[in-house]
Amino acid sequence: MIVLGAGFGGLEVASVLSGEMGAEADVTLIDGNDGFTFGFAKLEVLVGRAGVDEVRSPYRDLARPGVRFLRETVTAIDPRQRRVTTDAGEHEAELLVVALGAEYDLDATPGLGRLGSEFYSVAGAERLSRALPEFTAGRAVIGICGAPYKCPPAPSEAALLLDEYLRQRGCRDACSITFVCPSPIPVTSSPEASRALLERFAQRGVEFVGGRRVASLDASRHVAVLDNGDEVGFDLFLGVPRHRAPRVAEPLGLAGDGFVGVDPDTLQTQFPGVYAIGDMVSLPVPKAGMLAEGQGRVVAAALLSLMRGDPPPPPYRGSGSCYIEFGGGEVARVDVDFSGPQPRGTYNQPSAALAADKHEFGSSRLARWFGS
Repeated sequence: MIVLGAGFGGLEVASVLSGEMGAEADVTLIDGNDGFTFGFAKLEVLVGRAGVDEVRSPYRDLARPGVRFLRETVTAIDPRQRRVTTDAGEHEAELLVVALGAEYDLDATPGLGRLGSEFYSVAGAERLSRALPEFTAGRAVIGICGAPYKCPPAPSEAALLLDEYLRQRGCRDACSITFVCPSPIPVTSSPEASRALLERFAQRGVEFVGGRRVASLDASRHVAVLDNGDEVGFDLFLGVPRHRAPRVAEPLGLAGDGFVGVDPDTLQTQFPGVYAIGDMVSLPVPKAGMLAEGQGRVVAAALLSLMRGDPPPPPYRGSGSCYIEFGGGEVARVDVDFSGPQPRGTYNQPSAALAADKHEFGSSRLARWFGS
């Protein structure tokens, strides 16, 4: 069995199979990176709370029985033959799980690639962390360039953590923060969480521009052009680039939104024995780590039932949680459930206890996935 991508979804599949089958799991886990980093840790890097090495868990430490990790870059996928080509050779499997995540399409927003000012990749967050100390006056714009995008609360978190960072440095009064968001509220799955964020923005002097996206950037004039033609000047730009399915995954079949199409109940692609999960797939749920983790569990259960000849597991219905940093050591949480006719979101107010809960969430996942 081959699992492509060692993020939330891929690590969960490998972990469940290893836990159920031990050394007999025979999972080959392939990823082009040398380690795993939680998406929320990029904000820690952005505002200088942690360095890249501090938040990365090297894949060489992965010690799950029956799981072999290969650091290779996937260059082609043949879903009919379940054949994978990498920069190191070819692999074939009876069962294939593709969990390569979403790619960032900087070229889709004219000027963004030239400016190189995004905080959604580890490298981008690290670059901006070096720019922040030089930002002591002027306007910072946090701009979303397209939807859907990973971790819907992250841009709001960036605004509040930037506010806190500037206050700690004593230059907040000389700076303004504007957050441009395609949806009319910050977190579409939870109006209650959105109200709390908007209240905190008002308290902290963060300007929220809802229902607009950044369509292009003019680096020479330091201007963000919105999709209605309005211009927003900036001295510092922190961008959320447009997302797309990885080009290498296109042979799996794209849905109308440009992401990989899957059966919403089983997460199987149009090709038998080939599954796709996580941020790269087209599903009516947010693109978030905990949702990808849940998809990984469903696919792992389906694979176990196939190998054992058992009845298929219950269908995927979509549920999970998202933590939201409010600053001041407080974290909120939104629990979302997409199993009914209408999505339901339960908002848990920010607290130090939820900050500890978030820390425990991260450490428990690493222990389970890496076998430590």
